[in-house]
Amino acid sequence: MVVTSQSIPEIRVPKHPQWPELSAREKDNLKDRIKTLLKKNNAVLVAHYYVDADLQALAEETGGCVADSLEMARYGTTSDADTLIVCGVRFMGETAKILNPEKRVLMPDLGATCSLDEGCPAKEFSAFCDAHPDHTVVVYANTSAEVKARADWMVTSGIALPIVKYLADKGEKILWAPDKHLGSYIQKETGVDMLLWPGSCVVHEEFKAFGLERLHKLHPDAAVLVHPESPESVIEQADVVGSTTALIKAVQEMPNEEFIVATDDGIFWKMQQLAPDKKLLSAPTAGEGATCVSCAHCPWMAMNALQNLEQLLIRGDNEIHIEEDIRKKAVIPIQRMLDFAREHGIGGSPAK
Repeated sequence: MVVTSQSIPEIRVPKHPQWPELSAREKDNLKDRIKTLLKKNNAVLVAHYYVDADLQALAEETGGCVADSLEMARYGTTSDADTLIVCGVRFMGETAKILNPEKRVLMPDLGATCSLDEGCPAKEFSAFCDAHPDHTVVVYANTSAEVKARADWMVTSGIALPIVKYLADKGEKILWAPDKHLGSYIQKETGVDMLLWPGSCVVHEEFKAFGLERLHKLHPDAAVLVHPESPESVIEQADVVGSTTALIKAVQEMPNEEFIVATDDGIFWKMQQLAPDKKLLSAPTAGEGATCVSCAHCPWMAMNALQNLEQLLIRGDNEIHIEEDIRKKAVIPIQRMLDFAREHGIGGSPAK
């Protein structure tokens, strides 16, 4: 159940930044300069599926990776680079630092945060946990290092279902944070009652069930792919509900020629790269000029660009720092998830 009496702070959603248009030649020159700086700094670029396509392409071209939030962090543990450049949002940079304390972790913009993270402040969340001491605390990856440090388990959407079922089968009561839609989806799929923190993602919150139904009528043969951070009325229309990795896999493996996708449209670059013959349609939001605050693309993810990536490599600032006592506590719930995945034969990356 969602604890509606629990208040969350008002989240100020930034406008999407307007980066200067670059000609093809200017963009190529900028990429060349960044490649030189990456080598000079012994740095590797890790980019999330939701950031700009140019950054995803550059990460792959320079031997980095494009992945979900956890795989981005785990990639650093196998890299010889001294510095990880995390193109994503702040909790991703923090998770990378938690798992790679010996490396320098930098981000193009430390102000690139997340509505789920911001909507679950550590102090208020800790008080919520203290009020329910008989509950096992399970938090989603989209949380700060401080919130992870207060948790018993961290999960990603790709592994949340089996972990919650495992805990429930042991008779444990579960307190879940921060995404109420993902939490409700897990409850429905497992039959496990949980205390839910009332947070949500500004991107997925915007997908509209009525608009999706209308679009599907226009494209009746399209498969509907939905990330479980979306509202229940949108999830109910899905052919596939899953993590970013699961949705990308669905586009590759399903026979449909068209797909309606209800997640951040930054994922289209990787989908199109792996399935170039498929047609991708973004699930409807409120639309530009209406009440839409994200319009299928995270404004914080949009803070990552080639321009500020170059400046970051020149200046060497915007470093992620985590107090060691917090880091040591935060690594425990992450490691529990990784151990669970290994012990239960859950292959690949348990993706965001």
